[in-house]
Amino acid sequence: MRQPPSYVDSRFPHYVCKLDKALYGLKQSPRAWYSRLSSRLQELGFVPSRADTSLFVYNSGGVITFMLVYVDDIIVTSSSPSAVTRLIADLHTEFPLKDLGDLHFFLGIEVRRSGEDLVLS
Repeated sequence: MRQPPSYVDSRFPHYVCKLDKALYGLKQSPRAWYSRLSSRLQELGFVPSRADTSLFVYNSGGVITFMLVYVDDIIVTSSSPSAVTRLIADLHTEFPLKDLGDLHFFLGIEVRRSGEDLVLS
């Protein structure tokens, strides 16, 4: 193994960098990302569902929040809109997030709001 041509350090010609495979789109990447996200959510008081590891639940002080993770898509819903805002702000400090607003489609399912109800089709 040699140093890349753009990075040759004459003081340390035999040094090379160790590749952290999880950061470069290899097989370990999704597992490393999920592990990091799961740890952070548990620090915030979320509990992973025993039936579905992609579902995290927070229940405290009359506020219940659900967070569903699918690959790199996340759906958050709560009995308190301010809880959603706080969660997004907290996660944004550690993860790059893009808020896409209200849910319209998820896994090929259309989601429409009808009054206070959600219609899935």
